Amino acid sequence: MQVDVVGNVNEVRRIDIAGRSAVVIDVLRTTSTIVTALAYDAAAVIAVETVPQAKQMTVQDSIRGGERFNKKIAGFEVGNSPYEYMTQEIAGKTVILTTTDGTRALIKASRARHVLAGSFLNVQAVAAALCLLQRDVLLLCAGDQDEFALEDGLCAGCIIEELYRQSHFPIRLNDLGRVLHQAVTQCEDTLPDLVRVSTGARRLDKLGSMHDVTYCSQLNLFDCVPEMREDHRMELFRGLEGERISKLL
Repeated sequence: MQVDVVGNVNEVRRIDIAGRSAVVIDVLRTTSTIVTALAYDAAAVIAVETVPQAKQMTVQDSIRGGERFNKKIAGFEVGNSPYEYMTQEIAGKTVILTTTDGTRALIKASRARHVLAGSFLNVQAVAAALCLLQRDVLLLCAGDQDEFALEDGLCAGCIIEELYRQSHFPIRLNDLGRVLHQAVTQCEDTLPDLVRVSTGARRLDKLGSMHDVTYCSQLNLFDCVPEMREDHRMELFRGLEGERISKLL
Protein backbone atom coordinates (compact mmCIF):
# COMPACT_ATOMS: atom_id res chain seq x y z
CA MET A 1 0.00 0.00 0.00
CA GLN A 2 1.49 3.31 -1.09
CA VAL A 3 0.69 6.11 1.36
CA ASP A 4 1.55 9.65 0.27
CA VAL A 5 1.06 12.79 2.32
CA VAL A 6 0.43 16.17 0.69
CA GLY A 7 1.20 19.24 2.78
CA ASN A 8 -1.61 21.56 1.68
CA VAL A 9 -4.50 21.71 -0.74
CA ASN A 10 -2.59 23.62 -3.43
CA GLU A 11 -0.05 20.80 -3.83
CA VAL A 12 -2.58 18.28 -5.09
CA ARG A 13 -2.16 17.09 -8.66
CA ARG A 14 -4.46 14.80 -10.65
CA ILE A 15 -1.89 12.00 -10.50
CA ASP A 16 -1.99 12.14 -6.70
CA ILE A 17 -5.70 11.38 -6.57
CA ALA A 18 -6.91 9.10 -9.36
CA GLY A 19 -7.88 5.63 -8.20
CA ARG A 20 -6.83 6.17 -4.60
CA SER A 21 -8.50 6.41 -1.24
CA ALA A 22 -8.05 10.03 -0.18
CA VAL A 23 -8.30 11.20 3.42
CA VAL A 24 -8.80 14.93 3.84
CA ILE A 25 -7.46 16.25 7.16
CA ASP A 26 -8.39 19.66 8.53
CA VAL A 27 -8.04 19.22 12.28
CA LEU A 28 -8.79 22.89 13.08
CA ARG A 29 -11.59 22.54 12.34
CA THR A 30 -13.50 21.32 9.29
CA THR A 31 -13.01 17.56 9.37
CA SER A 32 -13.29 17.50 13.18
CA THR A 33 -16.60 19.34 12.82
CA ILE A 34 -17.87 16.95 10.12
CA VAL A 35 -16.99 13.91 12.23
CA THR A 36 -18.75 15.47 15.22
CA ALA A 37 -21.87 16.43 13.26
CA LEU A 38 -22.32 12.88 11.92
CA ALA A 39 -21.56 11.39 15.34
CA TYR A 40 -24.41 13.53 16.67
CA ASP A 41 -26.73 12.09 14.02
CA ALA A 42 -26.73 14.75 11.33
CA ALA A 43 -28.19 13.19 8.19
CA ALA A 44 -25.29 14.41 6.04
CA VAL A 45 -22.82 17.22 5.50
CA ILE A 46 -22.55 18.76 2.04
CA ALA A 47 -19.15 20.31 1.33
CA VAL A 48 -19.47 23.57 -0.62
CA GLU A 49 -16.57 25.66 -1.87
CA THR A 50 -17.92 29.21 -1.83
CA VAL A 51 -20.24 31.25 0.36
CA PRO A 52 -22.58 32.23 -2.54
CA GLN A 53 -22.94 28.55 -3.49
CA ALA A 54 -23.85 27.68 0.08
CA LYS A 55 -26.41 30.50 0.26
CA GLN A 56 -28.03 29.48 -3.03
CA MET A 57 -28.24 25.74 -2.27
CA THR A 58 -31.71 24.52 -1.32
CA VAL A 59 -31.93 21.25 0.60
CA GLN A 60 -34.88 20.05 2.66
CA ASP A 61 -34.31 19.97 6.45
CA SER A 62 -30.95 21.70 6.22
CA ILE A 63 -28.91 24.29 8.06
CA ARG A 64 -26.00 26.36 6.83
CA GLY A 65 -22.67 26.31 8.60
CA GLY A 66 -19.19 27.59 7.97
CA GLU A 67 -16.52 30.20 8.42
CA ARG A 68 -14.16 32.48 6.64
CA PHE A 69 -10.83 33.08 8.37
CA ASN A 70 -12.19 31.39 11.53
CA LYS A 71 -15.23 33.66 11.84
CA LYS A 72 -18.84 32.53 11.43
CA ILE A 73 -20.45 33.60 8.16
CA ALA A 74 -23.16 36.23 8.57
CA GLY A 75 -26.65 34.78 8.18
CA PHE A 76 -25.59 31.16 8.72
CA GLU A 77 -27.13 29.19 11.57
CA VAL A 78 -23.82 27.77 12.79
CA GLY A 79 -20.11 28.34 12.30
CA ASN A 80 -17.27 25.83 12.25
CA SER A 81 -16.93 24.99 15.95
CA PRO A 82 -17.64 21.32 16.70
CA TYR A 83 -19.49 22.42 19.83
CA GLU A 84 -22.16 24.05 17.66
CA TYR A 85 -23.01 20.60 16.29
CA MET A 86 -23.43 18.80 19.64
CA THR A 87 -27.14 19.54 19.94
CA GLN A 88 -30.38 17.67 19.47
CA GLU A 89 -31.29 20.14 16.74
CA ILE A 90 -28.56 18.71 14.50
CA ALA A 91 -30.10 15.22 14.40
CA GLY A 92 -31.66 14.44 11.04
CA LYS A 93 -30.51 17.71 9.48
CA THR A 94 -28.30 18.11 6.43
CA VAL A 95 -25.50 20.60 7.03
CA ILE A 96 -24.47 22.78 4.08
CA LEU A 97 -20.89 23.58 5.04
CA THR A 98 -18.30 25.93 3.56
CA THR A 99 -14.94 26.73 5.16
CA THR A 100 -11.73 28.51 4.25
CA ASP A 101 -9.59 25.44 3.63
CA GLY A 102 -11.32 22.19 4.57
CA THR A 103 -14.27 22.08 2.19
CA ARG A 104 -12.02 23.29 -0.65
CA ALA A 105 -9.72 20.35 0.06
CA LEU A 106 -12.63 17.91 0.08
CA ILE A 107 -13.82 19.12 -3.30
CA LYS A 108 -10.25 19.04 -4.65
CA ALA A 109 -10.05 15.39 -3.56
CA SER A 110 -13.30 14.42 -5.25
CA ARG A 111 -11.50 12.75 -8.16
CA ALA A 112 -10.32 10.00 -5.80
CA ARG A 113 -12.03 6.62 -5.78
CA HIS A 114 -13.00 7.16 -2.13
CA VAL A 115 -12.88 10.39 -0.12
CA LEU A 116 -12.87 10.17 3.68
CA ALA A 117 -12.68 12.83 6.38
CA GLY A 118 -9.94 12.28 8.96
CA SER A 119 -9.14 13.93 12.28
CA PHE A 120 -7.58 13.04 15.60
CA LEU A 121 -11.11 12.19 16.71
CA ASN A 122 -11.36 9.14 14.41
CA VAL A 123 -7.80 7.99 13.59
CA GLN A 124 -8.38 4.29 14.33
CA ALA A 125 -11.62 4.20 12.37
CA VAL A 126 -10.07 5.92 9.35
CA ALA A 127 -7.20 3.42 9.30
CA ALA A 128 -9.69 0.54 9.53
CA ALA A 129 -11.63 1.93 6.57
CA LEU A 130 -8.44 2.32 4.51
CA CYS A 131 -7.46 -1.28 5.27
CA LEU A 132 -10.88 -2.46 4.08
CA LEU A 133 -10.67 -0.46 0.85
CA GLN A 134 -7.20 -1.89 0.02
CA ARG A 135 -6.17 0.95 -2.25
CA ASP A 136 -3.19 3.28 -2.35
CA VAL A 137 -3.77 6.22 -0.03
CA LEU A 138 -3.44 9.98 -0.28
CA LEU A 139 -3.46 11.84 3.04
CA LEU A 140 -4.35 15.40 2.06
CA CYS A 141 -3.56 17.96 4.74
CA ALA A 142 -5.84 20.90 4.04
CA GLY A 143 -3.37 23.34 5.56
CA ASP A 144 -3.94 26.80 6.94
CA GLN A 145 -4.51 29.54 4.37
CA ASP A 146 -2.48 27.68 1.72
CA GLU A 147 0.39 26.79 4.06
CA PHE A 148 1.27 23.56 5.86
CA ALA A 149 -0.53 23.18 9.20
CA LEU A 150 1.31 21.33 11.96
CA GLU A 151 -1.85 19.80 13.41
CA ASP A 152 -2.87 18.31 10.06
CA GLY A 153 0.59 16.82 9.57
CA LEU A 154 0.61 15.28 13.03
CA CYS A 155 -2.80 13.76 12.38
CA ALA A 156 -1.50 12.27 9.11
CA GLY A 157 1.39 10.77 11.08
CA CYS A 158 -1.07 9.23 13.54
CA ILE A 159 -3.08 7.67 10.71
CA ILE A 160 0.12 6.21 9.26
CA GLU A 161 1.07 4.75 12.65
CA GLU A 162 -2.38 3.19 12.92
CA LEU A 163 -2.07 1.76 9.41
CA TYR A 164 1.14 0.04 10.47
CA ARG A 165 -0.76 -1.49 13.40
CA GLN A 166 -3.80 -2.60 11.42
CA SER A 167 -2.68 -3.34 7.86
CA HIS A 168 -1.64 -6.78 6.64
CA PHE A 169 0.00 -5.18 3.59
CA PRO A 170 3.47 -3.60 3.35
CA ILE A 171 3.27 0.19 3.62
CA ARG A 172 5.40 2.50 1.49
CA LEU A 173 5.64 6.20 2.38
CA ASN A 174 6.66 9.31 0.50
CA ASP A 175 9.24 11.56 2.15
CA LEU A 176 6.75 13.81 3.94
CA GLY A 177 4.83 10.80 5.21
CA ARG A 178 8.03 9.27 6.57
CA VAL A 179 8.99 12.48 8.39
CA LEU A 180 5.53 12.95 9.91
CA HIS A 181 5.30 9.33 11.01
CA GLN A 182 8.70 9.58 12.66
CA ALA A 183 7.66 12.80 14.40
CA VAL A 184 4.55 11.17 15.82
CA THR A 185 6.42 8.14 17.14
CA GLN A 186 8.86 10.47 18.92
CA CYS A 187 6.25 12.73 20.53
CA GLU A 188 3.13 10.60 20.86
CA ASP A 189 2.58 11.59 24.50
CA THR A 190 2.80 15.32 23.81
CA LEU A 191 0.66 15.62 20.67
CA PRO A 192 -2.01 17.85 22.29
CA ASP A 193 0.71 20.21 23.52
CA LEU A 194 2.19 20.45 20.01
CA VAL A 195 -1.22 21.18 18.52
CA ARG A 196 -1.80 23.98 21.04
CA VAL A 197 1.34 25.83 19.91
CA SER A 198 0.56 25.54 16.20
CA THR A 199 -0.17 28.66 14.16
CA GLY A 200 -3.81 27.67 13.68
CA ALA A 201 -4.33 27.03 17.38
CA ARG A 202 -2.80 30.36 18.36
CA ARG A 203 -5.05 32.11 15.88
CA LEU A 204 -8.12 30.42 17.37
CA ASP A 205 -6.89 31.25 20.86
CA LYS A 206 -6.91 34.96 19.99
CA LEU A 207 -10.57 34.54 19.02
CA GLY A 208 -11.39 32.86 22.33
CA SER A 209 -11.72 29.38 20.81
CA MET A 210 -8.98 27.40 22.56
CA HIS A 211 -11.71 25.02 23.77
CA ASP A 212 -12.09 23.95 20.12
CA VAL A 213 -8.37 23.22 19.92
CA THR A 214 -8.51 21.10 23.07
CA TYR A 215 -11.52 19.18 21.79
CA CYS A 216 -10.08 18.59 18.31
CA SER A 217 -6.82 17.25 19.80
CA GLN A 218 -8.52 14.21 21.39
CA LEU A 219 -7.60 10.84 19.93
CA ASN A 220 -10.24 8.32 18.86
CA LEU A 221 -13.28 9.90 20.45
CA PHE A 222 -15.53 8.47 17.72
CA ASP A 223 -15.62 5.37 15.53
CA CYS A 224 -17.40 7.05 12.62
CA VAL A 225 -15.79 7.83 9.26
CA PRO A 226 -17.41 10.39 6.94
CA GLU A 227 -17.26 9.44 3.25
CA MET A 228 -18.02 11.88 0.43
CA ARG A 229 -20.34 10.86 -2.40
CA GLU A 230 -20.25 12.18 -5.96
CA ASP A 231 -22.50 15.14 -5.08
CA HIS A 232 -20.09 16.23 -2.27
CA ARG A 233 -22.53 14.84 0.27
CA MET A 234 -20.74 13.29 3.24
CA GLU A 235 -22.36 10.38 5.06
CA LEU A 236 -21.08 7.64 7.35
CA PHE A 237 -18.77 5.10 5.72
CA ARG A 238 -20.52 1.74 5.75
CA GLY A 239 -17.69 -0.54 4.67
CA LEU A 240 -17.61 -2.90 1.74
CA GLU A 241 -20.48 -4.98 3.11
CA GLY A 242 -22.61 -2.11 4.31
CA GLU A 243 -21.49 -2.40 7.93
CA ARG A 244 -20.70 0.70 9.94
CA ILE A 245 -17.00 0.81 10.77
CA SER A 246 -17.67 0.49 14.53
CA LYS A 247 -18.71 -3.13 13.97
CA LEU A 248 -15.46 -3.86 12.17
CA LEU A 249 -12.92 -2.44 14.63
